[in-house]
Amino acid sequence: MASQIVVIANLIFLSFCIYVDADTPANCTYEEISGSWLFSIGEGGHDNTIDCSSFKPVSELHVTLLFPDVAVDSDGNVGFWTLIYNQGFEVNINGVVYFAFSSYEKSGEKVISFCDKTLNGWSHAAKGYHAGNWACYSDYVGFTARHLHQRIVEHENSTIGKKTSGKVPPKTEYFKPQQNAVNHEFIPNREFIDQINSAQSSWKAVVYEEYSGMTTAQLISRGGGLKRQNFPKPSKVKEADLLKAQVLPEEFDWRNVDGKNYVSPIRNQGSCGSCYAFGTMAMFEARVRIMLNGSATPVFSTQDIVSCSEYSQGCEGDPAVTGFPYLISKYAKDFGLVDEECFPYEGKEVQCKEKRCSRQFGTGYHYIGGFYGGCNEELMRIELVKNGPIAVSFEVYDDFRYYKGGIYHHTGLTDKFNPFEITNHVVAIVGYGADKETGEKFWIVKNSWGESWGESGFFRIRRGTDECSIESIAVSAQPILE
Repeated sequence: MASQIVVIANLIFLSFCIYVDADTPANCTYEEISGSWLFSIGEGGHDNTIDCSSFKPVSELHVTLLFPDVAVDSDGNVGFWTLIYNQGFEVNINGVVYFAFSSYEKSGEKVISFCDKTLNGWSHAAKGYHAGNWACYSDYVGFTARHLHQRIVEHENSTIGKKTSGKVPPKTEYFKPQQNAVNHEFIPNREFIDQINSAQSSWKAVVYEEYSGMTTAQLISRGGGLKRQNFPKPSKVKEADLLKAQVLPEEFDWRNVDGKNYVSPIRNQGSCGSCYAFGTMAMFEARVRIMLNGSATPVFSTQDIVSCSEYSQGCEGDPAVTGFPYLISKYAKDFGLVDEECFPYEGKEVQCKEKRCSRQFGTGYHYIGGFYGGCNEELMRIELVKNGPIAVSFEVYDDFRYYKGGIYHHTGLTDKFNPFEITNHVVAIVGYGADKETGEKFWIVKNSWGESWGESGFFRIRRGTDECSIESIAVSAQPILE
């Protein structure tokens, strides 16, 4: 470990920036974040209402981030860190958690991402829920690890974070979709439906008349927001995990465990891009039911997430912006969740009413596999059976919107009549199984598009092939019962 830090310390590199779409605050990778950082920390002792829009630094901490999840500070303390999609990173070291979004600046219809520094972020005590001793901090990288020796950058259980050339990345420009494309009225394309059903027999597509009159932009928000960056590939399965998975049941469904349904009711997010809240709340709701053996049936407020969480982006909730369910699970630990009846869902951005509501907290939020990029099918099944439904993100293509039943896989077909782009959507996996005739494996997934969509609001999707990247970045967190 010490030799690795020396290697990093002797490397001096330039700052860098990249261009990304104006809807995305930042777009930074492991290669661009790994390395040595200087944390400038403000006065501590505050609670979670602290305003970090500005602050005066009173102390500093030097921390080195090694791929994929090891953090080491200048005093030799060893901790944990993870990238949060491409939006920021969190560090847990020496009893303190640090989180901030990567820095960016708007330039016309583009955003310039500065992956060598962050926006002002938050730090607080790591132990306990509703942790205290909050402070503000910001950080600036002194040198990056993009030139690190291959043995440090590569990881045996992941395909992300490969060694780079060491050159400053070229500027890449991403432009917003044509306004006339996203704002036109959606018209059901029956010919496209026929093409989907003719191309395969694994699942059925139908026309959803309720889509009529919606704009393409509204349907894009419903699907989670425009896709920004490729998901990491699932990690290699370790032998110990494979042995654990082999003793799991061949099929499992939290909607029917010994005759009990532990999954909360299907909801409808409407055209607000709030899937990140619905998918994560579905996980928490089911896990409370499981922990209490069905004696309590909470439904948590998704409007509270949309209106009150500084870790998310309201109805413009592209999961690429919000960090997927990871940051909402972090919100549950740092600020707590409120009941739906206290702050009912309105499907739009309204003023936060957080002081009205009592809160229930969460704990133990983490990417399945331990870090961003450490996930795989077997780890997902182990976590699902042991602790309850899990929140996942996946890529939504044109054909998925028409899904009615069966085991979904992307057909490769596109709806040329209605110009969609790939979106990123958050849902909750509640079970798994395999088709008794074909043997095709599937996940059972809870969506947030109402009961009339799919299989009474649920869908099945091919399992074991990382279909639409659904086995890439699953998240787990536990409620705290009081």
